[in-house]
Amino acid sequence: MSVPARISIVTLGVDNLARSRAFYEALGWELAGSGGEEICWFRTSDSHLGLFGREDLAKDAGLRSEPTAEFGGITLAINVGSEEEADAAFEAVAAAGARILKPAERTDWGGYSGYFADPDGHPWEIAYNPSFPIGEDGRITIP
Repeated sequence: MSVPARISIVTLGVDNLARSRAFYEALGWELAGSGGEEICWFRTSDSHLGLFGREDLAKDAGLRSEPTAEFGGITLAINVGSEEEADAAFEAVAAAGARILKPAERTDWGGYSGYFADPDGHPWEIAYNPSFPIGEDGRITIP
């Protein structure tokens, strides 16, 4: 048997579930479900984003919860259809309380990209890549 090539849920460990849930709701993301005060999920184009207490998530995975480093070796990306959409998305995340890590700018790969951090410091990229068209279903095509 092979392992299916899909990401069903990305779960972020958060310090304050209510604060993080409010942040993603302020972005206009659809709440898909909630496990009370412990976990919640937001629907995305082709998967879900889960929010779960940082300590509990580490324990569930059998890991020690270490102090958060500024960069944990991962970024998440939101692709949009134009530079204007990227700028509007940055305005929305800033209004919701995100920390802008790197304002959007033209890139050497021909796109437009920048980064923000959610309330727990998880880094997100907002990118327009003219080589990655976005389908009707919101999924990108990587040639």
